[in-house]
Amino acid sequence: MQIEQSFFDRHVDVVARAMIGTTFLVDGVGGMIVETESYSADDPASHSFGMRRAERTATMFGSPGHAYVYKVYGAHWCVNFVCRVASAVLIRAIEPTHGIDRMVARRGTDRLLLLCSGPGRLCEALGINGAFDGAYLMRAPASLLSRESRPQIVRGLRIGISKGCEFQRRYGQKGSAFLSRKFPD
Repeated sequence: MQIEQSFFDRHVDVVARAMIGTTFLVDGVGGMIVETESYSADDPASHSFGMRRAERTATMFGSPGHAYVYKVYGAHWCVNFVCRVASAVLIRAIEPTHGIDRMVARRGTDRLLLLCSGPGRLCEALGINGAFDGAYLMRAPASLLSRESRPQIVRGLRIGISKGCEFQRRYGQKGSAFLSRKFPD
């Protein structure tokens, strides 16, 4: 069942947990979300920290249910799902299930565990770039499907940030082999 926009009109941590087990597709390519991170305006690691609005972050200040896409280190695209104003969920990893042949061609590897384990790899595999910024997630080319069952979710520290490192705002499907990095036991 397709996820509705109201799904995103909640606290970002609630949405980040609820995204685990949903299916995210772009033009029919993608899979089940297994890892997310949450960011909000009161979080020093967030692009919207202190309600700082800029051209690059404009999508984060828009309505829930849109993609916020940006480049990290000038090299890798990252996709986030906008929740309430100035908050978004970074999609860190998916378990590839749809369009694997297209993902393999885009990534140049047939190692299934490496196709979408990390936000940059995920975006490359799904063909996401800056043109996807602002895309409405409930309309083509995007598709978001509800989870079929409630997975066991683990929580831990976020990865690859220098501010707000102490916040446990990284969520993942317990035991998934497709995580960008394992959670501590």
